[in-house]
This record gives sequence, C-alpha cells and structure tokens, in this order.
Amino acid sequence: MVGNRLVFLTLALLAGCGGGKDKATPADDDNRDLQRPAVDANSPLDDRGAKSAPSRTPATTTAKAVGRTLASGTAISAKFDAGISSRTHKAGQTLTGTVASDVKDKSGRTVIPAGAKVHVTITAIHESENKGDKTGKLVLTPTKVVIAGKSYPISGSAKALDRMLKDRKTNVGDVAKVGAGVGAGALLGAAVSGGSTKGAVIGGALGGAVGTQRAIQTQDRDVVVPAGSRLKVTLGSQFRRSI
Repeated sequence: MVGNRLVFLTLALLAGCGGGKDKATPADDDNRDLQRPAVDANSPLDDRGAKSAPSRTPATTTAKAVGRTLASGTAISAKFDAGISSRTHKAGQTLTGTVASDVKDKSGRTVIPAGAKVHVTITAIHESENKGDKTGKLVLTPTKVVIAGKSYPISGSAKALDRMLKDRKTNVGDVAKVGAGVGAGALLGAAVSGGSTKGAVIGGALGGAVGTQRAIQTQDRDVVVPAGSRLKVTLGSQFRRSI
C-alpha cells in the first residue's frame, strides 16, 4: 500500500516538473516583426508625438524713407562754373554753379552738401545802354539741384553777387552818334553865320563835341559775371530730400 503511494507521488512530481518547464520556455512566434528597430530605453520620451515644430517666418522690416527739408527762404551759397556776358549769352540758356558750403536744416543735418550742382536759367539779359544805368539787366531763375547724380526741382530766385559792367569797344552805333552831332552842328553853324564856311566849321566842331559826349553817355556796356564768382539762390518754397 505504501509502495503504491510512493509511485503515485513520484509520478505527480515528474508531471509537475514537466509542466513548469513547458511554461518557462516561450514558444517561437513566426509572426513577430524581426525588422522593428530596438528601442533605446535610455532615450528621453517625446510626449509631443508626431507633431512637427511650427515653422517660423523671419520678420521682415520695411525701411521707411527718411526725408530732410529746408524751409522757404533758405539761402544756398554757390559759385558760377562759367562766366556770363550780355554780349555772348541770351535768355533761355542754362548755367550751373557749385554749392560752396553745406546747407543744413534746423536740426543741423546736412540737406544739400557742398559740391552739389545748382542749375539756373537766364530769364532776361541786356547790356547797359546809358551811363545812368549802373547794372544792366540780368535775371536768373533756379530750376534744380543735383546731388550725387539725383535731381531735385527747386523754385525761388537767384542773384549774381559779383556782376559788373564792361565797356564795349567803339562800334558803328557810337560813330553814328558822333557823326550825327557833327552834321547837326555844321548846319546850325552855317545857319547862324549866314551860310559861311567858317560858321559851318565852327558849328561842326561844336556839334562833334556834343556827338562825342552823347556817344560816351550812351555807350553800351555789357553785363559781365566772372567765372567762379558768387551765386546766391534763395528758395521760394520748401525743399525736401529723401535720404
């Protein structure tokens, strides 16, 4: 009886050992994905999942053009690049001058730099025709300023500060004035002296003197502006320059 129990226990023990061994050994899974990469347990977790980082567009700033202005009445000092003469120049011709010094706004910022070119047009020009005329006629009108190759229109007035009058050489008109005086004097002398030659000669001499004086009094004198002389431009309206 005891022997049967031992045999039964022995069989039970053998059965238990065999079942545990089967459970401990994992069965091969033919469907297991052998290409899946191994996961590094030490790498940090990404709790954002598959969300991609938002793209950032660089901010663009639009540069605003900065302007500088000169008030109406501002004076621009310049020098003529070439001379002017009423003998050779006519109305409608354009002249240039070089700005002599920086022209600044109220804040002290340079608006028109030295070396810029100012353009003026001859509006009217005429020589002096009598001794009482001390200036002749010269009217200039500013039209534009050129700075670094860029033109800016301007309006206002322009004045040649060093203008002068220069006597012309005796011309046909002056000779005619003397001749007219001689002829008139001779006729008058002859009439006064009863038609005598002596009276005509004396009258002619006196008439010639009068004619010469008249020629001197009415001798044409040209308006002359030397090259390099001073030019003053006064703005008639606000001037604006973009920087």
